[in-house]
Amino acid sequence: MTFKKILSSVLILVSIISFNIPCAFASKKHITDEDTINSYVNIKWWNDFDDPILLEYIVKTLQNNHDIKISTLQVEEATENKNLKRAKEMPTVGVGAVPALYKLPALTNSDGLISVPIFASYEADIFGKNRDRTKAMDKLTDIAKQNERATFISISSAVGSIYYNIIKLDKLIDIQNKIITARKQIFDLMKLSNEQGLISTADTVNANKAYVRANAELSDLKKNRETLLNLFAVLIAESPENKTEFKRISFDDIKINKPIPDSISSEVIENRPDYLSAELMLKKTGLEIRAAKKDFLPSFNILGLISFNSTEFFKSMNWTNSLALLGGSALLPLFTGGSRIANLKLQKNKYNQAVEKYKKTYLTSIQEINDALCTLKLDNEKYLKTLESYKLEQSDFSYTELKFKEGIISKLDLLQKEENLLSTQKLVVSDRIDYFINQIGLYKAVAGQI
Repeated sequence: MTFKKILSSVLILVSIISFNIPCAFASKKHITDEDTINSYVNIKWWNDFDDPILLEYIVKTLQNNHDIKISTLQVEEATENKNLKRAKEMPTVGVGAVPALYKLPALTNSDGLISVPIFASYEADIFGKNRDRTKAMDKLTDIAKQNERATFISISSAVGSIYYNIIKLDKLIDIQNKIITARKQIFDLMKLSNEQGLISTADTVNANKAYVRANAELSDLKKNRETLLNLFAVLIAESPENKTEFKRISFDDIKINKPIPDSISSEVIENRPDYLSAELMLKKTGLEIRAAKKDFLPSFNILGLISFNSTEFFKSMNWTNSLALLGGSALLPLFTGGSRIANLKLQKNKYNQAVEKYKKTYLTSIQEINDALCTLKLDNEKYLKTLESYKLEQSDFSYTELKFKEGIISKLDLLQKEENLLSTQKLVVSDRIDYFINQIGLYKAVAGQI
């Protein structure tokens, strides 16, 4: 019977190694609901553009963009890593069933044995070392959520900026076609005048060169629009083959003028995702330092074991055939080759890096917000001056038309004035769209808090 007990103890050890069911928390899948999305990107701000097409693209992008989906999956990954760390705070429980057939020396017959071991082990986290590391992983999960929020803001900003750039190129292409028509007429008139000996060949060549350059500029504009449409398709998770079907508002239908804020509150900086991430990383490294210090303290472990052993399976689950054990241990590593000291220094180094990054993020946030606000204000002033210049060109062109009708000036003079007017109109279109893009730039700099 002594041999049977020894054999059963060995089988218990084998079962512990081979079959283990740890206790762990089941995690819920991270879901970015509609309220969270609205808080991330401030849908109301996009509504103020009064453009249903743009708003539809924004919502579609938030639902389908692959970078956004990746950021959401990274939040889930961080949550599972946190659960893995939290599992170390929980007891481990295992159960097994080990049937065996054995033969004792000097006996001709063999006998069977069934062992059902149940064991539990637990590291008593008296000093809170494991808890500190779990809290550190909590911070990483929060950082992942801030990164997700930053991705939502960045992608929605990119969609808005590209959308308005495409509208700008639509209008510029339309104006460029008019410029090409005007330059073609200018060239034809100069060619005719040259044939009549009224102007030099050099003037005719220059007019032809201007006409060719206008066509080259049109090709560049079309190329830029194609490139932006391809990029836009990727952002909204559509095939670039469908880019000809992408709807957008006409430049002439843009009416909304968003107000320019006089100043930005410092509270905005404190709610930027990069600033919050830097702050969370600072807290996370602080917890890692505390846990590294606690590695120098002893660890306490509790072990419980009970095994039911019998030659008959249905009679094995009783106290008479059981082997039970309850014990504990206190372990203090005396020499680990300097690993604990190195780990503590490493965590302190990470903390110092986190401090510097935290300070830099704050300064960078101020710079980006100030740059965005300054750019918006100055570009708006530029747009107003360009618009004033365009109105003057319109008045001048009206007088030129009147002179042409009265026969005071030639058709060539009228076409040249028209070309100047169209060139100035291109500047107005560019500056007008830049105003909207700068608004989006400010929106991105303040993380949608506007």
